[in-house]
Amino acid sequence: MSGHRKKKHHEEEHENHERWLVSYADFITLLFAFFVVMYSVSRVDTKKLNQAAQSVRWALHMSGTGGTGAMPIFDGAPSDGGCKVAPGTGGQSTATAKAIEEVRRRIERKVQPFTLLRSGPLNVIMVVEENRRLVFRLASADFFDPGQAALRPRVLAVVDALASELKALDRPFRVEGHTDDTQIQGGRFQGNWDLSAARAATVAAYLEAAHQIPPSHLSAVGFANTRPMSREGTPEAHEMNRRIELVVEFQHDDPLLHPGDGSP
Repeated sequence: MSGHRKKKHHEEEHENHERWLVSYADFITLLFAFFVVMYSVSRVDTKKLNQAAQSVRWALHMSGTGGTGAMPIFDGAPSDGGCKVAPGTGGQSTATAKAIEEVRRRIERKVQPFTLLRSGPLNVIMVVEENRRLVFRLASADFFDPGQAALRPRVLAVVDALASELKALDRPFRVEGHTDDTQIQGGRFQGNWDLSAARAATVAAYLEAAHQIPPSHLSAVGFANTRPMSREGTPEAHEMNRRIELVVEFQHDDPLLHPGDGSP
């Protein structure tokens, strides 16, 4: 019995001198998790950021840099309906803004299926309202091959849907070609002026030939890289700047802006 008590007493006095390893391992695990979280938070997805900025500007029907380019964030203060106010003009009346907004929404519903075809910084087609103007913005990356001015066959359905709405408006509009500031190397075009003008002319010619839009309602112009949407030098900004815009400008006495006067 005496020997058994001595053995039990000896076992109770034994201590585990490696218990600190458990706490150390827990600390290292928490430290690793902390740095993983900090790293994931610190990474900025520029492409998704540009997409979010573009979506906000579209939802608010605003124009301007929207924080992706040089200040000011917006070119002018918003009037009723979210339209841009041109300095010195006093903006537009609420009735005018409402009339144009109704047209914009109707056309946007018609082309909505085509706005979801991609997830780049600029959707395939966007409908924007700007101070008695409707701007239909087409992403050149989807409509043309790099350095080319021929429309891709797979996007003709997009142009056709838009053309039916433009024809229904029965008003003059301007086709504008825009490029980024990348210089063209070789090819049939001498520079961005030549390329932007050719792309605008291609769209105008297709609208006339395929949809019988009167030539008197059409004009085409190339702006090269002189009117960028973003002045950043990122690939996403370049893609935003490469675009075709179809601009419909409404006059003060346009019947469409005065629904009570028998507008179409």
